[in-house]
Amino acid sequence: MIGKITTGRNFRGCLRYLHEGRLQESEELQLEEMVKKQAEVIYYNNCFGTMDQVVTQLVEVRKLNPKLLKPVLHASFSFAYADAALLTKQQKADIAVAMSEEFGFDQNQFIVITHADTVHEHIHIVANRVGYDGKTVSDRNSYRRMAQFCREMEKRYKLTPVLNPNRFLTPTERMAIGKRVDNRKELLREKLEAAISKSDTIEALKIRMEKQGYQVELGRGIAFIDKKLVRFKGSQLGRSLANITAQLIQQRGIAEQQKHAQMRWQQPGITEKLARKKTKGRSI
Repeated sequence: MIGKITTGRNFRGCLRYLHEGRLQESEELQLEEMVKKQAEVIYYNNCFGTMDQVVTQLVEVRKLNPKLLKPVLHASFSFAYADAALLTKQQKADIAVAMSEEFGFDQNQFIVITHADTVHEHIHIVANRVGYDGKTVSDRNSYRRMAQFCREMEKRYKLTPVLNPNRFLTPTERMAIGKRVDNRKELLREKLEAAISKSDTIEALKIRMEKQGYQVELGRGIAFIDKKLVRFKGSQLGRSLANITAQLIQQRGIAEQQKHAQMRWQQPGITEKLARKKTKGRSI
């Protein structure tokens, strides 16, 4: 279970993204994006209604502390692939409530949203940092607190354990993790090289790696996430997206040349011409 926490300025922008996804070029594409995200509100705390109604309620309470620049608290929890369908909606809501108590916004307005648009189930919590008393929820040491909270929830719900970020570990723990990471990186590099040699497109490569248990992230670059949720950028493996793409193009070119050569060889008359050349000048 991996947790993230940030603060922001705009309730409407945050909730719109969680409900509708990234802004698309047309209404049709936007609808497809919304269907893909499969957003569902599973819990309301001190607020209720449509997205617009909730935004209005959050903004009204936020006015109790007009000097606060970032009133939005946005937290998310991503669950391991192995934990798919392990938690009920109620249990996910319970995790969100437990977090609100741990971080001190259980009396504030917040909603919990689930998504099903990636291979990893995840939930989002959008909270108002400003309470009804006008006081602000602190975001001090939020990353460390989030890491500790995730480890507690993994034990409570018997979820796949994830290591804390390096900056929260002792030097001895860092060394031990470093060795394991190096082994994972070498195994991944070997599987990646084999998959590249057998693929002709990035899509085919992605499918091969996913069949071996790796999640593949494609964007401006490429990254791979193993079953333990350890993430490696392609550049860390000596293989950038541009580098991989160039090799796949080269492999396709060689395959095309071989195909054309084979087709030419099999054309009627080629075999007979070669046979005559070989027997020319010989006595039969």
